[in-house]
Amino acid sequence: MMKVSGNGFCSPLVVVVLSPDTKEETVAWLLRRMREKQQDGGTLTGLLMIKDLPKSAELLVDPLGSKVEEKENPNIFLVTASWQRLLTGAEDLGLFKEFNDGSMRSFTFINRHNFKEFHGDGDGFLSMAECQYIIKHELETLRAKDETHVPGYAQAKLYPGKSIIRRLQSKKIMIQMFPLHDKEELKRLSFKWYKKVKTSLQPLDNIRHYFGEGLALYFAFLEYFTMALVPLALLGLLYCQFDWENYDKYVFFAVFNLIWCTVILELWKRCSASLAYHWGTLSRKKVFEEPRPGFHGILGFNPVTGREEPLYPNYKRQLRIYLVSLPFVLLCLYLSLYVMMIYFQMEGWALMLYDKDPTFCTKLFLYIPGIIYAVVIEIMNLIYRYAAEFLTEWENHRLESSYQNHLVLKVLVFNFLNCFASLFYIAFIMQDLVLLRQNLATLLITSQIINQFMEAFLPYWLQRGRNKMMMMEIPLNEQGTFDDYLELFLLFGYISLFSSVYPLAAVLVVLNNITEIYSDAFKMCNLYKRPFSDPAANIGIWQLAFEAMSVIAIVTNCTLIGMSPQVRAYFPDSEMHLMLWTVAIEHGLLAFKFIVAFLVPDIPKHIRINLARLDFESMEALKKKKMFEFPVMRRVAGEKE
Repeated sequence: MMKVSGNGFCSPLVVVVLSPDTKEETVAWLLRRMREKQQDGGTLTGLLMIKDLPKSAELLVDPLGSKVEEKENPNIFLVTASWQRLLTGAEDLGLFKEFNDGSMRSFTFINRHNFKEFHGDGDGFLSMAECQYIIKHELETLRAKDETHVPGYAQAKLYPGKSIIRRLQSKKIMIQMFPLHDKEELKRLSFKWYKKVKTSLQPLDNIRHYFGEGLALYFAFLEYFTMALVPLALLGLLYCQFDWENYDKYVFFAVFNLIWCTVILELWKRCSASLAYHWGTLSRKKVFEEPRPGFHGILGFNPVTGREEPLYPNYKRQLRIYLVSLPFVLLCLYLSLYVMMIYFQMEGWALMLYDKDPTFCTKLFLYIPGIIYAVVIEIMNLIYRYAAEFLTEWENHRLESSYQNHLVLKVLVFNFLNCFASLFYIAFIMQDLVLLRQNLATLLITSQIINQFMEAFLPYWLQRGRNKMMMMEIPLNEQGTFDDYLELFLLFGYISLFSSVYPLAAVLVVLNNITEIYSDAFKMCNLYKRPFSDPAANIGIWQLAFEAMSVIAIVTNCTLIGMSPQVRAYFPDSEMHLMLWTVAIEHGLLAFKFIVAFLVPDIPKHIRINLARLDFESMEALKKKKMFEFPVMRRVAGEKE
């Protein structure tokens, strides 16, 4: 629970860090703009001036006050606000809170006492994560009025309506802005989350309350994915126990894979919708997206906002994408395939060595090429990630959502080919199931060892060593949960595409995910800066990525089934008939998948009814408001005449 001072202000919520050499006139100007009252054109924007709303809801900004920090950087400031200021900000953002009747409704200041858990002046009604999100929004929407440039920096141009914070960020005047931790609440969350061994599920509501909906949805998906893998893991254990060496009898496992990957994704969409409704983000209005800090262009008029802002021709961006980015991605894909062929040469050399001298040592050498290849894959993925970020930044996308979509697409395409190309080659070109199982096991186990070292043992070592300088250098991942979702995407691929020939894959991924939950929780609570809340309603573009992988999995498993000796025995004289039957079954399963996706609602029925009821009540309230306003307007018009 946040502390509230006697003057009605909350404890510090957000830290704003300017460059140590920022000019005094710049600091003074920025602080004055952040502290301005509503009627003076300060941070509160777009609110109706009704009598129930505070007339002066300014932000409170104070220097950090630490002598040690002031010597290193005197321009570190703590930002907070009054509860009334935060409540009006909650209305401006359209935050959903639980109403007295149990439904989730958009918060309005005038009806504040009709919301559950609202007592007195509203102290504690909003979570600390929500308060910090409101502060962040108000700082980012702090706009220039008549300034032509940032005081003290003539090169940092401003124009009416330009976001001041984004200009300061793009010119490196503002280094960073991040929310503060609450030590007591974090301690309680840590104990519930990872500090005790338990068989219960994660405290998702507590995670959401402290870190926000975006991070809570990631941990919810990680937990759901792990639980969904349990039947597959148990089946794999039974398969290995009774029929491990019989490669011809993987058909049942492949069929189970087909059903499994379709069902779990459909059920997740319903689970995600239930969580989003419970947390108030399912039907929340989207905040208007501002241009990214790094976006640049020629100053022009935006017909949507009615403001002057940088404009960049779309055809130039498309030229950059198709003439530079696309060829670069294709070149990287070619290099990935070239490295794969080198791996197969190494594999052939190891097999030849073993055939000449089949000893224990030469048998161990059979695994060396796969281990080296798995390490090279991880290195190539990391290098390509930096290149993809540079290219996507250079493409100059106006919105953060567009930037993220293009980055995700680049990374997914390369990672998919880089990680799975060798498996497809072995399965469908070489048709060597023994080598496929060996290669899949080597890639999966090696990648998990590397990830566990980077995500579990290394953070634990840093914490044990209490090397504060090194911990401060660990950057908060700007992509949020990008790398975590990418890792789950690749694991889902290993499971859904080829685990029928290596049933233990699901067991290994379950163990990996359990460790992942604890290591990610440890990092979030101990090593990384606290991220701002992300009011997400789902896992975004990653849902489409997993859906695409499930479609590919249907094609892959159907082909593996068609290759099995059991199925081939039914078509001893005609390969063409076998191929036609395989393609027909694959198309039928794809049709079945899309029919199931169409027939099974993404949102549970009771939630759809509640949302429809809220829409109806909103329409009725709007009608009553118009009926009340019309006679008043006519009376006022008559008095003027």
